[in-house]
Amino acid sequence: MFNFTIMEKGKKTLVIGASTNPSRYSYRCIHQLKANGHPTVAIGLKTGEVGGVEIQNELNPIADIDTVTLYVGPNSQEVYYDYILNVIRPQRLIFNPGTENEVFMNKAIDQGIEAFEACTLVMMSTSQF
Repeated sequence: MFNFTIMEKGKKTLVIGASTNPSRYSYRCIHQLKANGHPTVAIGLKTGEVGGVEIQNELNPIADIDTVTLYVGPNSQEVYYDYILNVIRPQRLIFNPGTENEVFMNKAIDQGIEAFEACTLVMMSTSQF
């Protein structure tokens, strides 16, 4: 079914679709990443701060990103294709529930990026992240 790599703690993770709204999964994800010792960077539509992590709203280069976890629906992802695939170049790309996008996933896989559908929060709670 899934054949994804368990990530060592301390690998930098980029949350795309970050929100300061506590009811959003991206908000919860940022807190969990930090609680589990993962350096975290966040990009969202609006700037703000979550758990000590500044949310950026510009697509600037970020060094040493191991994992990108998406919280943006498929209809809004195209703007991130080049940024993720050619600027960030992560080791893996996680499509959380509601973000599934076969076209984008295949583009990532074709470039050697491990890409799969999963819930980052569940992965962390079951020690699979």
